[in-house]
Amino acid sequence: MTNPQAQHDDEIGNLPNWDLSDLYSGPDCPALSDDLARAERDATGFDATYRGRLANLDGDGLGAAIAAYEAIEDILGRITSYAQLTYAGNLSDPGIARFHQTMSERVNDISSHLVFFRLELNGIDDGILADQMQGAAARYRPWIDDVRAFRPHQLSEDIERLLHDKRVAARAAWTRLFEEVMADMRFELDGGSLTSEEILNRLSDPNESLRRRAAAAFGEELARHGRVFSLITNTLAKDKEIEDKWRNFERPQSSRNLSNQVEDEVVDALNTAVRSTFPRISHRYYRLKAGWFGKEALDHWDRNAPLPGAEDRVIPWREARDTVLAAYGDFSGELADIGRRFFDNAWIDAPVREGKAPGAFAHPTVPSAHPYLLLNYQGRVRDVMTLAHELGHGVHQILAADCGPLMADTPLTLAETASVFGEMLTFRRVLTAEDDLQRRRIMLASKVEDMINTVIRQIAFYNFELRVHEARRKAELTAEDICDIWIDIQGESLGPAVRFDESYRWYWTYIPHFVHSPFYVYAYAFGDCLVNSLYAVYEQASEGFAERYLDMLRAGGTRRHRELLAPFGLDASDPAFWDGGLGVVSGLIDELEAMG
Repeated sequence: MTNPQAQHDDEIGNLPNWDLSDLYSGPDCPALSDDLARAERDATGFDATYRGRLANLDGDGLGAAIAAYEAIEDILGRITSYAQLTYAGNLSDPGIARFHQTMSERVNDISSHLVFFRLELNGIDDGILADQMQGAAARYRPWIDDVRAFRPHQLSEDIERLLHDKRVAARAAWTRLFEEVMADMRFELDGGSLTSEEILNRLSDPNESLRRRAAAAFGEELARHGRVFSLITNTLAKDKEIEDKWRNFERPQSSRNLSNQVEDEVVDALNTAVRSTFPRISHRYYRLKAGWFGKEALDHWDRNAPLPGAEDRVIPWREARDTVLAAYGDFSGELADIGRRFFDNAWIDAPVREGKAPGAFAHPTVPSAHPYLLLNYQGRVRDVMTLAHELGHGVHQILAADCGPLMADTPLTLAETASVFGEMLTFRRVLTAEDDLQRRRIMLASKVEDMINTVIRQIAFYNFELRVHEARRKAELTAEDICDIWIDIQGESLGPAVRFDESYRWYWTYIPHFVHSPFYVYAYAFGDCLVNSLYAVYEQASEGFAERYLDMLRAGGTRRHRELLAPFGLDASDPAFWDGGLGVVSGLIDELEAMG
């Protein structure tokens, strides 16, 4: 008898595993020990050399100080990246977990010598700093502006050092607990024991009975850990509330917005614009999809189900790679060439395996090295789009590397631009090559679902976080309280054409962004609307667009969203900007309705 899993694996083909030796050859290698010793020596020397002296430096002296600080950050970033990637490869291994925690603590101890630097930089008088910007320090002006944006919210050095030193035993510890609980969970289905990635994949299986059983098994197992997840959520929300009060952030999301270099008002406008489209986008689409399934309403396990008549084939890894690179190449040969480096080198970890971190991500590491991609590839169309998405991040990170460790990181408001644009390029290439009307309809519907998941669902997540954090400021929340908020938000965003059962009440527990990066999720909606608007500019006037686009990615964190979008005639502070991006999604649904 044929083993279905073995057959599935054969169809996918050989999947790549990453090789982290470009960072370090192993946890016990001499190079890692040497870097730890060098970072500690350089950090203590930096403290002794510059503490209390920044305001008295000339521009070249301040520039040299920042360059020395940046070099230490590069070493610490390399160590941290290696530990994080090793840990992501197997969250369940106690030895790896111990190594990751040990490196986190060592890096935290070393970087405590650097805490003074940003605080003292913020203490320099504006007039003195203006004079210092005439020298070598001018290169770092974007980074200095970002640091000084937090001046109203910084605390005394003693308190800042206390918060810094306690991090590994506070938020980081709760995050680790979440990761290890999720990694160790197994979901029993039809006599098998599945990881979270494997059972979530069953929720998009063509077999409705399998989807229903998978959804129940997933929710029931999450519910069994409900007390742990609610404790993590309550603790992290309270921890954030305490720090926000000390730093004078009135709203739970304000610190995230400031770090994203975007005004509260812009995010509010995005949130309002998306919520206003719930009826004409998600409610309307799921009503349409329910009709295709011959139902009055979809059960939640049908939400991501393939449409009737959809081709249910496994997409081999080689085909996925070729599809994505061809789409990138149609747009820009340079973009494709950079993307190809991830496949030609061991920079991607693609297989699903026990203990591996769920989901997908692109880790930038440090500019002196290169990014790595983590996937859990299972041969679905969505997996191909995930590859296109994460490769976009990776290419962006390489293009921005010349900005250096302090300025290569892109604000979250633009961090999803290259990734979502990569998805759009891939989708448009595949759609253009398809001339069968039924298959085009299925492809369009799949894209609409991806957009709903990226825009509608992520804004729903954002509002779930808002309500949880606001409610937590009044009292601790029971697990049932959090479940009630979740179901209320899901009903509002998905509409009456989607039904929920008891098991779905617990689906909030597995969303990692709520734990790792509070209020990150709106960046996906920001990015999707931005890419829709960008792509419209590309279609209308493609001449020179690729060059301007790559220049935008090369800017990394050196320019704000207004400066970066100006060459394309776009302005995220204009409400019409969001309406235009959301109109693309609504227009695709119009097209689907016209197809019948």
